Amino acid sequence: MINLLKKGNKSSGIAALGNTVLAIAKGIAAAVSGSGAMFATTLHSAADALNQGFVFFGSALSEKEPTKKFPAGFGRVVNLFVLVAVIVVSIMAYETILKGWKLIQDPHPSTNLMLNIGIMILAILVDGFILIKAMKEIVHETRSDAVGFGIVKESFKNVSLAAPPTRLVFYEDLIATSGAFLALISIVLADLTGAYILDGIGTLLIGILLVVVAFKLGIENTRGLIGVAAPKVVEDRIAETILSDKDVVDIKELRILQEGRRYHVESYIELKEGFTLADADDIKFRVRDTLMEDPDIGDVTMGILETDHVKTWPKEAEIEVNGHEDDTEKTR
Repeated sequence: MINLLKKGNKSSGIAALGNTVLAIAKGIAAAVSGSGAMFATTLHSAADALNQGFVFFGSALSEKEPTKKFPAGFGRVVNLFVLVAVIVVSIMAYETILKGWKLIQDPHPSTNLMLNIGIMILAILVDGFILIKAMKEIVHETRSDAVGFGIVKESFKNVSLAAPPTRLVFYEDLIATSGAFLALISIVLADLTGAYILDGIGTLLIGILLVVVAFKLGIENTRGLIGVAAPKVVEDRIAETILSDKDVVDIKELRILQEGRRYHVESYIELKEGFTLADADDIKFRVRDTLMEDPDIGDVTMGILETDHVKTWPKEAEIEVNGHEDDTEKTR
């Protein structure tokens, strides 16, 4: 069990610890001050801590080796855990919106302004730190070479290619950081202007942001639970690896299924003419072993065919027959 936990998603583990500390601090501040925005962010941090802890264990369990009963492994378990986390986020969003609406209808001043400001600044720092860690994890998982401020751009660009737990941490802490900033502005403006309705408006906006996160994560992980094709960038990378072998001339079929953060590859490859069956088998195993060196690939099923001189891969490529381009046919 300990070995499995070590394989759990680091971003979600760090986020669970950080949000536990924040939930306790915010809860005390909300009870003392009576601030609606502080109450909303308390619920947010508490739910985040629960979600991310839950997802951490799910990501660890998904690394369990396949068994006879579950020969495809446990990769999709993490999607199930994230979907449960989405339910928690949805409940939290409902409670936050309800609280915000009540404060808009019956606005009242909060107390202990400096305590609230201090807690919100702490929340921005902690959630911001977790968000940066998630961004770095996205860059690492997507094999980007971005450094410095380039990490921010690449993380937003490639977040859809990251593992489900990393995406959850990224989106939740993006909302947590912006929500804490929004709550800080609401608290300060309400105190300075006397427009206490701003506290309720800030709370309501945080709840709406949570609804958006829950909806997006719900759709993404439902697809993952059903079984979804790998992104094109991953498909191209795997195809390039296959075609880099000196004896492979084409890919007849290629199907890549994503389960959790792992990919299952099924392919028929075309080899040069003239190989014996034993030699062709050796080539197949060589290509398979090369693919299995990729840490994102869980397993490879591969068949071999002798070349038919019809170019199939890339899919959009024009067919070449005996070295001559034939514009009349295209293989899809």
